[in-house]
Amino acid sequence: MVAEEPESFDSIARTLEIIGNRWTMLVLRDVFRGRHRFDELRVGLGIARPVLADRLATLVNTGILEKIQYQEHPPRYEYRLTPMGVELSPALVALMRWGDRWLAHDQVGVVLLHRACGTELEQGFWCPTCEMTFGPRAIRSRATTA
Repeated sequence: MVAEEPESFDSIARTLEIIGNRWTMLVLRDVFRGRHRFDELRVGLGIARPVLADRLATLVNTGILEKIQYQEHPPRYEYRLTPMGVELSPALVALMRWGDRWLAHDQVGVVLLHRACGTELEQGFWCPTCEMTFGPRAIRSRATTA
């Protein structure tokens, strides 16, 4: 018999309701890369206007992006990551690295560098108590209290 998971594990399902769409993830990727205006995103992604408008509206309505007016006549806006959106960075990096490792085959991947010193970045889990990194097999879970 499989044990029931606590309802807190539904956070993955709730998250995927917002960002689990291919276009949404690509919009986020491009915003992280510095594309902030509608037309920059549309051209860069090759996405249809209505699809992009829908994805941006969802990201703004959920608090992942904020819409900032940069021109009055006609009104023009750019889309910036909120703190909530910035916290998605490790998830996007993990997906990118997984895809580079398992799906890229002979295609060139991407190396992420620390802007300040140029060192290639590593991604992992860090325990502040033990002051060490560890892998996913060393993780256990428990429900949080309300």
